[in-house]
Amino acid sequence: MSSTKRFDLKRVELKIYGGIATVNTYLLKTDSGFILIDTGPSSKRSLLEKEIKDAGCKPGNLKLIILTHGDADHTGNAAYLRQEYGGKLALHPDDSVMVQKGDMSHNRKVNPLIKVLFALPFVKLKGKDQFKEDIELKDGFDLSPYDLNAKIIHIPGHSQGSVGVLTVDGDLFCGDLLENTAKPAINSIMDDEDAAHSSIEKLKKYNINMVYPGHGNPFPLKDFLDCK
Repeated sequence: MSSTKRFDLKRVELKIYGGIATVNTYLLKTDSGFILIDTGPSSKRSLLEKEIKDAGCKPGNLKLIILTHGDADHTGNAAYLRQEYGGKLALHPDDSVMVQKGDMSHNRKVNPLIKVLFALPFVKLKGKDQFKEDIELKDGFDLSPYDLNAKIIHIPGHSQGSVGVLTVDGDLFCGDLLENTAKPAINSIMDDEDAAHSSIEKLKKYNINMVYPGHGNPFPLKDFLDCK
């Protein structure tokens, strides 16, 4: 990642869980088309589609859909967008069975909160929204073939297959490792606390400026580290 490839960024914030929370999707416009990071829940499909169309994204120019992890509030529109827009779906293999079976508790530790939460019907992927990814994301996966000067970093904790997108300019799209709903913090729902803290230590090795979380407003990584 030696030369900078710029992109235009649109954040789409979608309400979830009856409006008591929100989830972010990020649409990146590069010189060769669009990349979408996360897709939101299926219940907000029409709103997401309107927002990406307003930005110029249409069938044929959505090149890649990066899924930071397998949870339904991030992957609920993935299968639909692949079918209608042609974008390839990219996901870490450790979360693959989650989206193939629609079971958000798969490959997660036995945790009472997670067990109850992911048993709720609105946090599952229904049959038509289940899918198999086209591209397996591994640590260090290079995104420059998609005209984005960035790479994938594996940051488990929220799920075993959680990943972030780190650009050469120090922008990190972190999925649900970190959040900023009240202040920058580790996400309140963690599958593996030890793995999450190891992922935080991993972030310190990179020159990260801004963090774009799955939930809440973007923030400088320094703000999170200063709060610890």
